[in-house]
Amino acid sequence: MPKIIVTSQSAPTTGFTDPSKPAPIAQAVRFGNMLFVSGQGPLDPATRAVVEGDIEIQARQTLSNLLSVLEAGGATLANVVNMRVILRNVNDFPRFNDVFKEFLEGEKVTRTCIGATPHRTGVNIEIDCVAMFD
Repeated sequence: MPKIIVTSQSAPTTGFTDPSKPAPIAQAVRFGNMLFVSGQGPLDPATRAVVEGDIEIQARQTLSNLLSVLEAGGATLANVVNMRVILRNVNDFPRFNDVFKEFLEGEKVTRTCIGATPHRTGVNIEIDCVAMFD
């Protein structure tokens, strides 16, 4: 069974390498009935620049990018079974969590949220996920 590379034009391509070269990672990979979405951050899809603003603004952009990749892979939040969240500042958790609940609209997932230092200056959040299909 081959893996299928999933790409959304409505989300930024990650990799943070020379923009004139293809990124070394996929936005998502579908393998069988599973979809693995790479970590998405608060990047503008057109420019790949970090969206400036507080954690709410960055969380909304990050989740919008994640939803765009899910859609390109034929999934919605209803298919997501697990999410991993990295926050640069753990004190941002309550405000992030409010945005998270807003986006999930009552959908349930498992989630791990940790404090760490994302690798790109200005990025205060990164989220990846795994989605399943019947």
